[in-house]
Amino acid sequence: MSTREVCLLIGPEDVVLWGDSFDDPVALPDSRARWEAIWSLRDSLVEVAHSHPEGPLGFSEEDETTMAALRTALGRSLRFSVVAPDGMVARVGGEDVRVRDEPPWAAPLRIASGLLYGRPRPGPGIPLEAEPPSDGAPRKP
Repeated sequence: MSTREVCLLIGPEDVVLWGDSFDDPVALPDSRARWEAIWSLRDSLVEVAHSHPEGPLGFSEEDETTMAALRTALGRSLRFSVVAPDGMVARVGGEDVRVRDEPPWAAPLRIASGLLYGRPRPGPGIPLEAEPPSDGAPRKP
């Protein structure tokens, strides 16, 4: 199976609200349908996640400009995540953190991207996210 970038729009309690993909492992070009979905789902949108099937485990320059545009358009911050072959990273409170326990949508995102599922390993420069609450409460952005 070939790899490709996949984007998911996530709502409260890790519910997948919308998704799309592009048959390229290193690009997910802007799409009118995605921007319209973001706008129509803006009140319930909590997180924008996408894959980097060929790496890196981090945000690209294009990701940075897209995140800035979304913050400006929505007037608030969202959680942003990247799922890569060697783990997952999220932008939380302006910092990039490694995600120890991946949310339920991460495995289907890996499959749709053509990635094998693997347990993230700690990496240099990106701290691991705190363990989720044991009481079953949802993750906080």
